[in-house]
Amino acid sequence: MSARAGAALALAAFALACARPREPITSCEPVGDARPVCRFHNPEDLALLPHAHALVVSQLGSVDGSKPGSLVFFDLATDAVSPAFPPPAAAPLLPQPGWGDPGCPGPPGPGFDPHGIDLAQRPDGASELLVVNHGGRESIELFAVDDVQGAPALVWRGCVLAPPDALLNDVAALPDGGFVTTKSLSRAHPNLGFLLALLRIPSGAVYEWQPDSGFRELPGTRGAFPNGIAVSRDGKTLFVDEWLSDEVRKIDRKSGALLGSADIASPDNLNWSSDGHLLVASHNAPLLDILACGDLARGQCPFYFSVVALEPERMEPDSIYENGGPPMGGGTSALRVGDEIVIGSFAGDRLLRVTLPEWIRNSLAGT
Repeated sequence: MSARAGAALALAAFALACARPREPITSCEPVGDARPVCRFHNPEDLALLPHAHALVVSQLGSVDGSKPGSLVFFDLATDAVSPAFPPPAAAPLLPQPGWGDPGCPGPPGPGFDPHGIDLAQRPDGASELLVVNHGGRESIELFAVDDVQGAPALVWRGCVLAPPDALLNDVAALPDGGFVTTKSLSRAHPNLGFLLALLRIPSGAVYEWQPDSGFRELPGTRGAFPNGIAVSRDGKTLFVDEWLSDEVRKIDRKSGALLGSADIASPDNLNWSSDGHLLVASHNAPLLDILACGDLARGQCPFYFSVVALEPERMEPDSIYENGGPPMGGGTSALRVGDEIVIGSFAGDRLLRVTLPEWIRNSLAGT
């Protein structure tokens, strides 16, 4: 390592040590067209159930797995929140054939700690929720989704243990039955990896898992803190958020060729919208403000963020919502639901429902 890089690492380490939490947002009052729902704990990622009447919300405990989290359902009509997993009571579960790795040791324990999630249709037509889990083990957990109108349910079906030394972040299903997942950091040396990523030195990559061959690192995907990931409908193209490179990359899944990119500040999760855009949660704030929210004990993280609609062919970004402070900061995931976007956060007690102005809805529709 050069002297210049060493000095930069020392400076970054000092800066991270000096991070101090800002005053949290405690009011739960709406601001304009933005209405918070304050019934959550770190609702980091979101997925829309097939019948569009409810969301699955991933409530992150901690990235290092030291605190448990949970999956909950959020009813869009009533704002009601109900347990999804762990359920209030359940019979013992066993891995089911065809769901994940046959060597899966069994369901996650009481330390279950979900992070990134993806809802997809399996090749047999069933709905499946894929969940990054940090609690008790680093893994992808697989759930069958029963989305009967008014009574959604999740049933654990199997798992895939993470590659050695991989600290995972997000996951996306592939149409052929496999999945891709982002390794952000090394589990053995996460702090060193983070400091190197600050210098835009690769700290992780994208891994693909297939039932017949297991994991492999995909070419062309190494980057500085790979975060959110999405896959084109045909499975040929990856969209990967490089959180510490301020970039969303469009990558050919087979060859690793870079097909395009968009400059977006600290992109976190990204989700497909029904209008064909990718909605990207962007952190438009100093890194110290973002890191200081990790120890938030109450209320909501206040740092500035935006939701960016990314046109996937030309990789053209367009900010459709921005906010810092009340009613919510620190957005990490956004979903389009009718005339609204629903936004989650990795640090706080709420998600946000924002009614989009007509001119933005028309813009996204191309009219």
